[in-house]
Amino acid sequence: MVCEKCEKKLSKVIVPDKWKEGASNTTESGGRKINENKLLSKKNRSMDPYGSTKCIICKQQVHQNAKYCHTCAYSKGVCAMCGKQVLDTKLYKQSNV
Repeated sequence: MVCEKCEKKLSKVIVPDKWKEGASNTTESGGRKINENKLLSKKNRSMDPYGSTKCIICKQQVHQNAKYCHTCAYSKGVCAMCGKQVLDTKLYKQSNV
């Protein structure tokens, strides 16, 4: 659960582009080289797949540079990335199961 402002900060999902024209992952448009060594090219390698950040409350690993994991963010009613109050959970019946 993220607020509208942080929704723009969410990173893109790595999937192939649908259309061949202008796609960055096809060989026809010049976006990808054949037999390219990925260790040597290191183009846009800022993604950390194992998540180096941890939730403030439960210390569980989180993704996309968030402060709270999904469970803690929903139970507190806050944005997972910035911590802003998004939802009023005062009248919710929640358990820690």
